[in-house]
Amino acid sequence: MSDYEKNRITVDIHNRKYTVVGEESPSQIKMVASLVDQKMDEIQFANPSYDTTQLAVLTALNTMNDYLKLKQDYDALIQNHRNEDRKK
Repeated sequence: MSDYEKNRITVDIHNRKYTVVGEESPSQIKMVASLVDQKMDEIQFANPSYDTTQLAVLTALNTMNDYLKLKQDYDALIQNHRNEDRKK
């Protein structure tokens, strides 16, 4: 996609507006922003004294941890599939 085809969407995350520019669909961008907002709210509920920076860092850490777990699970599934194909 060229620059003129990128989507520009304004989203609310933790009571602040952010303009996101990307190649993903507007609905995808809004969904990601909503999930980030939900995770920040969840962490803040458990830790009301944390400031926005602390919440953002913990949200990033939690999200990356979830991503790595899913990637490891995916890689294990692919490896299992390859092993099964070799047995045939």
